[in-house]
Amino acid sequence: MPNHLSVLGIIHTAISILALFAGFICLFQDGKIGPKTKYGRLYVILTILTCLTAFPIMKTGHFTGAHGLGVFVLLLLPIGIYAYSIKPLAKFAAYIQVFIMSATLFLSCIPAIVETLTRLPISHPIASGPNDPIIQNGLTTLVVIFLGGVIYQFIKLRSKNKQGLSSDDVIHS
Repeated sequence: MPNHLSVLGIIHTAISILALFAGFICLFQDGKIGPKTKYGRLYVILTILTCLTAFPIMKTGHFTGAHGLGVFVLLLLPIGIYAYSIKPLAKFAAYIQVFIMSATLFLSCIPAIVETLTRLPISHPIASGPNDPIIQNGLTTLVVIFLGGVIYQFIKLRSKNKQGLSSDDVIHS
C-alpha cells in the first residue's frame, strides 16, 4: 500500500490532528466537549472541516467505511450542539450532549488509528490493513476508553445534578 499523501490528504490530516487535539483539550480542561466553549467551538469547526475534506479522498476509488463515519459524525454534531434546544431531549440534554460529543471524538479516532498504523513508519508500516490484529486491539482499547470516559462523565453529571448545580457547570471538579 503506498504511503504517499496528496496535497488534500496532507491538509485533511493536519486539520484532523488539530480537531483531535481540540477535543482532548476540552476533555482535560472541562471534563467534556462543550460546544459553547472556546476549544469546543474549535473542535466542532475542525471536525466539520475534517469530515468535508475526507469526502474527496478515495484511495480505493470509492466510498468507504471512513466516509460513512464522516457522514455519521456530521449528523451527530448538530444533535450534540443543540441538545438543549431540542424539546424532546431537554430533560436529558446534558447526558445526550456529553454522549454525542464524546461519540464524535471516538468515531474520529477510528480512522486516525487505522490510517496511522497502516502508514507509519513509512518504510514499514506497523499494520498491513484494517483487519490487522494490532489495529483490532487498538480499536477495542478505544471502545473501552470511550465507554469508561462516558460513564465517568455521566457519574460526574449525576453528582452535579444531586448537588443542584447547573448542567453547564464543568464536569472535572
